[in-house]
Amino acid sequence: MDISGFLEKISRIDGYDVAKIKKAYEYAEQMHEGQVRKSGEPYIIHPIAVAEIVVELQLDTASVCAAFLHDTIEDCSEKTSLAVLRKEFGQEIADIVDGLTKLVHIPFETKEDESIENLRKMFLAMSKDIRVIFIKLADRLHNMRTLEYRSEQKQRSIALETMHVYAPLAHRLGMQRIKNEFENLALKYLDPIGYEEVVLDTERRYGEQADFLKAAQERICRLLDEYNIKYTIDGRVKSIYSIYRKMYNQNKSFDEIYDFYAIRVIVDTELACYASLGAIHEGFNSIPGRFKDYISTPKPNMYRSLHTTVIGRDGVPFEVQIRTKEMHLIAEYGVAAHWKYKSGEQGNDSLDKKLQWVRTLLETEKDPDDPEEFLRPLKIDLFDDETFVFTPKGDVVSLPNGSNCIDFAYAIHSAVGNKMVGAKVNGNIVPIDYVLQTGQIVEVLTSASSKGPSRDWLKLVRSSEARNKIRQFFKKEMRAENIIIGKYEIERELKRYGRHFTEAQKNEIVKNISQRLSLPSADDLYNNIGYGGMSVSKMAAKLKDEFDRVVSPNTVEEPKVEKKYERRTDDINQSVIVDSVSGCQVKFAKCCNPLPGDSIIGFITRGFGVSIHKYDCPNATKGLKNPSEKDRWVVASWTRKALDKAINVDFEATLNIHVDFTPTVLADITVALSEMKIRVTSIIMKEQTDGEAIMLTTVRCNGIEQLKMIINNLKRLKSIKEVKRGYV
Repeated sequence: MDISGFLEKISRIDGYDVAKIKKAYEYAEQMHEGQVRKSGEPYIIHPIAVAEIVVELQLDTASVCAAFLHDTIEDCSEKTSLAVLRKEFGQEIADIVDGLTKLVHIPFETKEDESIENLRKMFLAMSKDIRVIFIKLADRLHNMRTLEYRSEQKQRSIALETMHVYAPLAHRLGMQRIKNEFENLALKYLDPIGYEEVVLDTERRYGEQADFLKAAQERICRLLDEYNIKYTIDGRVKSIYSIYRKMYNQNKSFDEIYDFYAIRVIVDTELACYASLGAIHEGFNSIPGRFKDYISTPKPNMYRSLHTTVIGRDGVPFEVQIRTKEMHLIAEYGVAAHWKYKSGEQGNDSLDKKLQWVRTLLETEKDPDDPEEFLRPLKIDLFDDETFVFTPKGDVVSLPNGSNCIDFAYAIHSAVGNKMVGAKVNGNIVPIDYVLQTGQIVEVLTSASSKGPSRDWLKLVRSSEARNKIRQFFKKEMRAENIIIGKYEIERELKRYGRHFTEAQKNEIVKNISQRLSLPSADDLYNNIGYGGMSVSKMAAKLKDEFDRVVSPNTVEEPKVEKKYERRTDDINQSVIVDSVSGCQVKFAKCCNPLPGDSIIGFITRGFGVSIHKYDCPNATKGLKNPSEKDRWVVASWTRKALDKAINVDFEATLNIHVDFTPTVLADITVALSEMKIRVTSIIMKEQTDGEAIMLTTVRCNGIEQLKMIINNLKRLKSIKEVKRGYV
């Protein structure tokens, strides 16, 4: 393998012993002769790639040599040994290689002990020589870059470990460039659909605004030149994973990513950073609350920089990062930027302080029989207090702290989560929302007849991975229901604007909004709203803009025959559970006006959500007997909030009041209702031939108990013969 170009490159960098590095390469090539990677290429390709990354990190000769030799002990044990490496390359390089050698021959009683011991050994080696972890990260980075040659199961396993262990570790060490690449590559295999969606959205926006970054940079250059500030400048777009995380974890649309574009300004001094900030704020309008000073208050991983978000051309926001050359070096390479071996400065007090957190983790090394005591501070300091549980086969699954069995099922696979009906923890049946603890063995119980997850699961899960996969299920499998819900939501929003619109105008508005959001059709927009991927409230400005453009301002306001429905709030959708799902779009049938406490049933309408009837409503009784409508009737029940009157909704009820038809009877009834502070929405009087009358009175109340109170109080009036609930 020809590495003359590599050797020529390092020969131009002060401090490298080219002869020693070449010797290490030749030795590695000899040891790996005949070995091939999954791609079919000679194995030596991998050590070369790792060495190139190590040089990019600006590490020393010993690190580059160890990068070439890092797999020789494990993969070529019949040809070489640690003693041979020590003799050929010295104690320093041999120790680094020893720290990098994988633990494959050590027996462990449990999978948990093995995982914790591997972490402990890695951190122990790291505390002795930080170069071990630098090379380990370089090794993993090249493996991730070539992951397409592994099996699907291996791809997922390696990507998960990279996302949960190596990316946070790179972040904790301040190595942002490597951390970002880890996250992007891991996401590509963990959620290829979501990854591709973000890539396409990014390419679309960048294509539409191809000259934006260039124009913004030129304007900043003019501002800095006016202040005679020396600088270098470059621009970028936000990383794929960063956009994905904001879209899916924070439930933002792509258009709500404010820092999609970023410009980095590098200056000579800290004072010049603040001077540059002032110049940029003078030339651009800044967004309040989007300024961060990490120079005066650095991040724990040593990151220092000024961040501000300003408004560019056409109202497009972009982020500006301002830092010195030294700050930039640390931002890119973190702790590696502090390494001083090439200059012979092995005793670095500043670096020792930066790595104190590693040594703190290893204080429990004195008690090797208690792995949990080691794992607890490790999780808190590095892995954001994650929970480590095991499959029945012994594979480790890492979950956010507080995760339950549903999170675990979706971490295994979407199909497992969608078919989940129960779970076992350490062999015992537990509820599916049982919160998992580190070290437990979890088994998911599935059923082929399962219809999929419940929407209530979205409120139970802790991990964003599980939440996103549940949403994806409803997005794909419940499309028809989602479209109905989405249409209802859009139409309700349009009615708020107070002007009459035709069906054709509504369709035009929705079509235009779909195009603005880069959705293929109106049904895709409705579907996204229905499954929760988009919020009508967040697109209200776009809807209003299109409404004003399509519907004439002089249009006569539609007669408000539906005024009685305006009393409803969003809480109405939280009052009923439909087919085990809460939060569906519902309305209450006017024929029977059901109240909390009544037995109810739901009817799926065409375009207006689910209509809720009393179970004994004549229309429900008739509909259930109709074969063509039978499948559209669904089980419904009241939520605990509705029964406890914990939602802001007044329900309507119709009273059938049989009275003596006297001149004062109407006044008597209205006064009595007024004294009870009951609102009346309608009264219809039907005079009978025998001096009596029937009054159909619709009132508002919070449930069945209040209605009983109203009926009992009305019965005390002398002119009233009978009061009972009625049907319209």
